[in-house]
Amino acid sequence: MKHLLSGNEAIARGAYEAGVRVCSAYPGTPSTEIFEALPQYQEELYCEWAPNEKVATEVAYGAAIAGVRSLCAMKHVGLNVAADPVFTASYNGVNGGFVVVTADDPSMHSSQNEQDNRYYARAAKIALIEPSDSQECKDFLRTAYEISERFDMPVLFRTTTRVSHSKSLVEFSERIDVPPRPYVKNTPKNDCAPGYAYQKRPKVERMLKELEEYGNSCPLNRIETGDGEVGVITASIAYQYAKDVFPEGTSFLKLGLTNPLPMNLIRDFASSVKTLYVVEELEGFMEEQIRAAGIPCIGKEKISNMYELNPQRLRQMLFGIEPETKELKVKAVSRPPALCPGCPHRGFFYIMSKRKDTVIAGDIGCYTLGGSAPLNALDTCICMGAGFSAGAGMAKAFEVTGRKKKVFGVVGDSTFFHSGMTGAVEIIYNKANVIPVVLDNHITGMTGHQDNPGSGYTLQGEVANAVAIEDVLRAFGYQKILIADPQDLSTMEKAVDEAAASDVPTAIITRRPCLLIKRMKHDIGKCTVDPEKCVGCKSCLKVGCPAIMIRDRKACIDANLCVGCTVCAQVCTKKAIAGKEN
Repeated sequence: MKHLLSGNEAIARGAYEAGVRVCSAYPGTPSTEIFEALPQYQEELYCEWAPNEKVATEVAYGAAIAGVRSLCAMKHVGLNVAADPVFTASYNGVNGGFVVVTADDPSMHSSQNEQDNRYYARAAKIALIEPSDSQECKDFLRTAYEISERFDMPVLFRTTTRVSHSKSLVEFSERIDVPPRPYVKNTPKNDCAPGYAYQKRPKVERMLKELEEYGNSCPLNRIETGDGEVGVITASIAYQYAKDVFPEGTSFLKLGLTNPLPMNLIRDFASSVKTLYVVEELEGFMEEQIRAAGIPCIGKEKISNMYELNPQRLRQMLFGIEPETKELKVKAVSRPPALCPGCPHRGFFYIMSKRKDTVIAGDIGCYTLGGSAPLNALDTCICMGAGFSAGAGMAKAFEVTGRKKKVFGVVGDSTFFHSGMTGAVEIIYNKANVIPVVLDNHITGMTGHQDNPGSGYTLQGEVANAVAIEDVLRAFGYQKILIADPQDLSTMEKAVDEAAASDVPTAIITRRPCLLIKRMKHDIGKCTVDPEKCVGCKSCLKVGCPAIMIRDRKACIDANLCVGCTVCAQVCTKKAIAGKEN
């Protein structure tokens, strides 16, 4: 029987079939669903959400050292956080198989950059495997553990948004019973102090050479022989696009193991065709190495290194064939992302949008949308945790140049545990003129509602010890911690004013659960507009709620969207909006 699975679901199935025992990750699109699909196998394996990607990698790697197969997963920018242990694991090697899934996001559908993480494998000197569909996601993951154990190294398993989220048929296999390998204390192997690292360095190069030789005949790399006129070297989702674009008779070298590249196999393939193309998404990772080996090819001079490929784009870039287009008679209305109706973050950002004497260092999460119109209440958005630490840097710059600016640093509850705590320490230790604000909605919202150390539940649904954010801040030395309901605008404004005027280390926690948390019972109501009182001043539009619109010069609230949070009612100076319970 075959099953229709996304690439992420297939990776979870592959972990189960490969005999994996310990799995740890931090959620991030497009990788999140891997771990959401793992709890169904929890009788055979342990899975968890870790506080951040570095911790997840270290947990999984520790399990591998202890002798079991382990998995960690993250989106592409998460590997920036996890790079430290990955590079060291390359020198130490493994005991049980150890695989790191990195999900790249070409075209930045849900990310702040478009980095190509294949270069991490080359820099860390570890194996790189790239599947092109869901069946390969499952099958290649099983092979990844064999490679990890055979060559004593971590394996970077790289997907992209399309591979992660596209669905295709998958044929299941039985789970492999992989006995745990004995753990024997071995300091020279597992300790990467400089003296030991120096001794292990040659072994890394030796394993790479052996892996390259293996790649010349391994089952992950295959040749599809054509008529010998045109040949294409490709990998990952680009293989699917190339198969659509190139004519019948084209030869393909489809690579699944892409670091190190199997150069002997590539040379043999190149010599069998008259014209050679290298088709890959984003950077010329393979092309650069193929050209450096003296093999002429066509690649990035025609294929852009920006944005996601598709058959239409590839056909246009390679052969100048314009895609067929059809003009729509009705133009779609532009709908930029917005905070959900009833989002607890809206009240805080509305209050902050009225303050013209402050700088707001933002962060990654639902609350990033606080920087969009009409709220326009963020000055920066860099990466997770930077709301506090970049805010501290801005405050120091204002201080040394004599500019009087009050900085508020903003992170969410999950981000606070991910990388915000060190920024909070930075602020208090180095006396930065920053008010740290934690927007606590009891969940990791942006990636689809995963639990975190403050939510009180684990990935497997078990009740956990919830870490209280205020206790952590108090332990750091914050003398005044103001907790406010962000949908009570007067209370929220009072907290912001009090924090700004405070002469002792002060932090703010806005606390209200996300309305989309299914396990909670929410007080849902509706707001209505009295058209007799409404003067059409549009003040209510400034809160940026999708449920509010202007119709016939009067405010109007869509009852299908409204949840009765009453933020708009509190803003209305004419008292034309009222809330009511269902």
